Amino acid sequence: MLWLADSFEAIRDFMALGGTVLTWIALTIFLMWALIIERLMYFRAPMKKMSAEIHDKWEARAERRSWNAHAIRESMISQFSMATNQFIPMITTLVALCPLLGLLGTVTGMIQVFGVMAVSGSGNVRAMAAGVSQATVPTMAGMVGALSGVLLITLLSRRAAREVEFLEDSLTMDH
Repeated sequence: MLWLADSFEAIRDFMALGGTVLTWIALTIFLMWALIIERLMYFRAPMKKMSAEIHDKWEARAERRSWNAHAIRESMISQFSMATNQFIPMITTLVALCPLLGLLGTVTGMIQVFGVMAVSGSGNVRAMAAGVSQATVPTMAGMVGALSGVLLITLLSRRAAREVEFLEDSLTMDH
């Protein structure tokens, strides 16, 4: 149980080192990963169930060649596509937001450094170092957060497109 207390203390110290912007970056990364995990869980079961239901409903139709049948097919595919791609644009936005928040942390940290330099000149190295760390830690955290999401958002987007294309190909117009 000591390792848990040590881990909590290390995270608290890291968050204090990066300033308030680091809290926003952490919240953004947490939300991004919560949505990524939700999409991964959706792809495991509910998406397959929805695809099977749409496929069964289409196969149960007696007539599949009319304009009406074509419109119904397009509607089913569209509903499946919307459900499959539900949080992907939000995840993409959060991935893009991480480095921007890191840049905001850099700017606020450098403002702190310049404030220390204006008050005490360049003689107070310790206060300047705190500002420099507050400038670099959020930048690093924003980049790490973005990099952790880039690969998965690419995989999720490709998987969603592939599943929609597969459903579209499986709903044949013959009958």
